[in-house]
Amino acid sequence: MEFLTTLWAQFLSTLPLFMLILLGFLAVKLGRWQKTVTDSLTKFTFYIAFPIMLFQIMSHFSEHSQIDIKLLFVFFGGSFIVFAIGCLIASKIFKLNGSESTIFAMGSIYTNTVFVGIPIIKMLLGDDAIPIVAIVVIFNALILWTLATVSIEFVQMGKFSTKGIVKAFKNVSKNPIIIGIFTGIVVNFIGLPLPNFIDKSTKMVSEMTAPLSLIVLGMGLAEYKICDKLLITTAICALKLTVLPVVTYILGKLIGLPTLELQVVVLLSSVSIAINCYMMARQFEVLQGPIASSLLISTTLSSITTPLILSIMLQLPFA
Repeated sequence: MEFLTTLWAQFLSTLPLFMLILLGFLAVKLGRWQKTVTDSLTKFTFYIAFPIMLFQIMSHFSEHSQIDIKLLFVFFGGSFIVFAIGCLIASKIFKLNGSESTIFAMGSIYTNTVFVGIPIIKMLLGDDAIPIVAIVVIFNALILWTLATVSIEFVQMGKFSTKGIVKAFKNVSKNPIIIGIFTGIVVNFIGLPLPNFIDKSTKMVSEMTAPLSLIVLGMGLAEYKICDKLLITTAICALKLTVLPVVTYILGKLIGLPTLELQVVVLLSSVSIAINCYMMARQFEVLQGPIASSLLISTTLSSITTPLILSIMLQLPFA
């Protein structure tokens, strides 16, 4: 009974987040807004709002408790394990080729750390958890794009070059999210005091960024449709929403990750698939339909599975 009470409380606490996603979705579907509206708001959120919010938080980085860097090993270690499981399922059960198996497996691990992860962590765990998310965000795109590129190069040519890795590094270095994080860290490290008007302005932007990002995500999801190959889509969502958080939790416990870091990486691993994964599918021209379907379904289902996972964690000994 206590568990059900906790689950209901966590569901209610995350419900406003998913209502904002639904609001954005319905605004496009019912309001019939032009695609340019979604594109413009997405561009503003990604290139301006998020970098400013992360700059503001990371510029006060030293005010937060020290972060255990083992969290990177746990988060990406869990991702690599599930990636291998995904490749095996894709090739043995669904008989997909090498490139298709890579994108299938990538869909099972590529977390929407920015548009969904940050707002959920911010609401459920508070600002002290955001620097932990920022550390993951710094490496997320770089590691996963490199993993996908190397994997597909290997299955297509039987070898891989450093060209794909170098390209991934260059793309990540130009990412405004990464620039915002690193700029904030530099300001904090050198102890440069921010003028009050800048600090207050960035804080105001920070407060609006999380809800705005969820509305924009909903608007973006309205562009996708649920298509065929639903068995593949179901398998991707099952791996992403259940297997990945379980593997991440077990790995975190084995390594002895502190409570807050463990909560963050497990919750991050439990949220929906990133839109970047669809862009990856488009770039390599494989499984575009199932990945697009997975975006919609995983976002919808995570409104239930993420509160469920948080409730279970709160009942476990480490909480």
